[in-house]
Amino acid sequence: MRRGASPAARVGSWGVMVAASCVLAESAMAGPAVGQFEVKTLDAEPGEIEFQSQNAYSFGNPRRKTITGPGGEIQADDNSLPRQRHALELEFGITTFLKGRIGVEYEKERREDPASVRAAQGYEELKLDEYAAELIWVMLPRKGDGVGLGIVVEYEVPAESGGAQTLIAGPIFEWASGPWSLSLNPTLVRFFGGERNEAGRQDEKIDFAYANQLKYRWSPHLDFAIEAYGTVERIGGRGGRSDESALFGDFDQHRLGPIIYWNFTPEFADAHRHKDDDDDEQLVSLGIGALFGLNEDTPDTTLKLSMEVVF
Repeated sequence: MRRGASPAARVGSWGVMVAASCVLAESAMAGPAVGQFEVKTLDAEPGEIEFQSQNAYSFGNPRRKTITGPGGEIQADDNSLPRQRHALELEFGITTFLKGRIGVEYEKERREDPASVRAAQGYEELKLDEYAAELIWVMLPRKGDGVGLGIVVEYEVPAESGGAQTLIAGPIFEWASGPWSLSLNPTLVRFFGGERNEAGRQDEKIDFAYANQLKYRWSPHLDFAIEAYGTVERIGGRGGRSDESALFGDFDQHRLGPIIYWNFTPEFADAHRHKDDDDDEQLVSLGIGALFGLNEDTPDTTLKLSMEVVF
């Protein structure tokens, strides 16, 4: 649920915003940290390389909140609501206890500094948004049934100068019994740098985010899952609020929905399998599903498409 200032307080704050607009040339402030719709895993094999493509398309996005100033200036909320996102990544197995990942992400974002209320509802062209690097430390490997535990640390840098960088860290918990498995990825997202508000402070807040999955393995080739993703913005009230946040408050997002994964090994790759390889381990996994928004600040539906290929 969004937590914002009262209407009277918003109008009263506009005089401060007009002064701030004379100082700041752009309003590229950080909204809630909404990561890729992907659950981290503890599988780590030395020398293994995996290509990943994570894609999301949002429908029924909430209408952007705006305020028009006395001089016609438009101030719009900074909720994180890209129309589409595409992440391309390479994951490397370093040891059985450590793996890393590098990647880039493209987004079709909402317009910055809109010239009108109508323009505030529109979107930029699809463009490179950020670079990222990640390490996963497997503290307790899980082989088959049982419990696994690890830690993920990820660093993200915006493609455009002046934007906020983020450091993401948290545990990875896995449990499996027969065809059932459960994965929990709670994380804290720390923001660094970024634009300054009218008081000269950067919004170096901390968000809480989660990526959870309950999965049933129907066969070696088919998995059914229920996945949940969400973000609680600005835990503990930390950070010098951006001018947009001072006007419109913070935003939380929560999604839940079914995902189907089709796992297979192409014929040309199957012919070159090593005789000691596990025949149930497939080299390609394709995922498709829909995540439904659980509150007013989240898109009604997010279509998830994923592809993972092991080399």
